[in-house]
Amino acid sequence: MIVIFLQLYLPSFKANIFIQIGVLVLYFFIEKSTISLGFIKALVPLVCIFFLGFLGTLIHKYSLYEILKDIFHFLKPILGLLIGYLFFTKINDFKLFVKTIVIAGLISALIHIILVAFFSRTETVSDLRELGKDNFLELFALFFLGYYKKFKLENLFNSKTIFRIIFYMLLLSCVLYFSRTMIVIAILLFLSVYGFTKITKTTIKIITIFTFSIIIFYAYLFSIKLDRNGNSLESFLYKVQIAPSEILKTKIDRENHKDLWDHWRGYEAKRAFALMEDNPSSFVFGCGHGSLVNLKFYAPLTNNKNDKGLRYISELHNGYPYILYKTGVIGLFFYLVFLIGFYKKIYRPFSMEAIFISAIGLMFLFSTLTITGIYNSRDIVVFILGALLYFERIVSKNKILER
Repeated sequence: MIVIFLQLYLPSFKANIFIQIGVLVLYFFIEKSTISLGFIKALVPLVCIFFLGFLGTLIHKYSLYEILKDIFHFLKPILGLLIGYLFFTKINDFKLFVKTIVIAGLISALIHIILVAFFSRTETVSDLRELGKDNFLELFALFFLGYYKKFKLENLFNSKTIFRIIFYMLLLSCVLYFSRTMIVIAILLFLSVYGFTKITKTTIKIITIFTFSIIIFYAYLFSIKLDRNGNSLESFLYKVQIAPSEILKTKIDRENHKDLWDHWRGYEAKRAFALMEDNPSSFVFGCGHGSLVNLKFYAPLTNNKNDKGLRYISELHNGYPYILYKTGVIGLFFYLVFLIGFYKKIYRPFSMEAIFISAIGLMFLFSTLTITGIYNSRDIVVFILGALLYFERIVSKNKILER
């Protein structure tokens, strides 16, 4: 739980990486644990992506600082999966794991609600989001709490009052983030829980209806004028309205700051692709660890008001161009194999562990578009995924023994 909270609230990425490495070293020094072959196989695509990054580094000359930063960045999800997996091999109690996530989510939700209530201006959605743009720990805690009984046929908490208090605190906090990504992921979790992400005739019909509903919703949004600085609801709807173009639009006027910031993800990707076109081999195996994207101007991306901004950046918001830029088509292929492998768990025998692993695969497939997916420096879902992979292996073993 401490590692998860540090990941959420300690702003230093480097400090978190060294803490996680320290936790693993200490674990292996104290404990004698074995790692299953299945888990090692699950890690293989991420390990391949990690080593692919060195190919571009060997060809080009980058600063040691930038190389190390990328090495740690691509190492982070591997560390997270290992920590989540190994920690719960010792506890070996799924109910305790779920309770740990729910209690950690509740603590985080209470912190968020208190900050919003007493330390935030509430004139616009942007004001509220200054205290936190998203929190997937709380979202998973909410779904674990809500659906534990459906899968395990027992209550997570004996008291209905405690259950309701925790549920509504988590729900309120999740809503107060006004996060478009959290809304989509909540939908994916809901659909996964009821098996609607499995491709069947019924789910194809549901997806078709859902797609038409989204089209109608966007047709309505584009038929009205929304102010990006309007009230909370209006500014949130404005962000929803521009979401597709924010990612995909590449024809952006750099001198028009409103247009630039509204479509920043598209601009980052455009610059990355332009640099790759100058070196076609980078499309195969990437530009490598240490490579930077030249923005062609100094963007005000730092909190230091005296700083003129950043001209070169290492990370992109859209994870697909980011992985492509660093490790090429080969790296992107391994990444998709990694996530699709988790999604396919939905076709395994029905269990809470398999369902949520599948949902996480879908979640990362989507969140890679907006917040770099599993390579997001603040991602905590990877710890949950590591634990779920351990418990899913135990469930599979027990089902084989029962045959």
